Amino acid sequence: MPNLWSGWPIWAVLAALFAAVTALFAKLGVEGINSNLATLLRTVVVLALLAGIVAVRGEWEPLTELPRRSLVFLLLSGLATGVSWLCYFRALTLGPVSRVAPIDKISVVIVAVLGVLLLGESLDPRHWLGVALMAVGAVLLALQ
Repeated sequence: MPNLWSGWPIWAVLAALFAAVTALFAKLGVEGINSNLATLLRTVVVLALLAGIVAVRGEWEPLTELPRRSLVFLLLSGLATGVSWLCYFRALTLGPVSRVAPIDKISVVIVAVLGVLLLGESLDPRHWLGVALMAVGAVLLALQ
């Protein structure tokens, strides 16, 4: 029997669970704090956590030895993440988490479409139905 921790599904479920808790903690955390400062504080915590994990596991590598293409795309991903978090925290200061988070998760729909268009991935009709249902569900949750 394969190790439960070696497959992507368990990590995807854990990511979803922690994303849900993150949204609740973030909503509570931005009360009375500027959303940009709240985003910075969260980012510092993430940086410290990940630096600790990489250090403890001995996974540091010199940047000069990493593929330049990977570094460029990680830089772009980091910039996109930063902008996404700034927008997300601003939305949380203005709206209820129960409606902000579902709209944020429309990113799942967008990434499915972009995966097909830009990365050559394929989705069968059942998958496309799931993507459509996610989009409709997010919109329904966000409506007043």
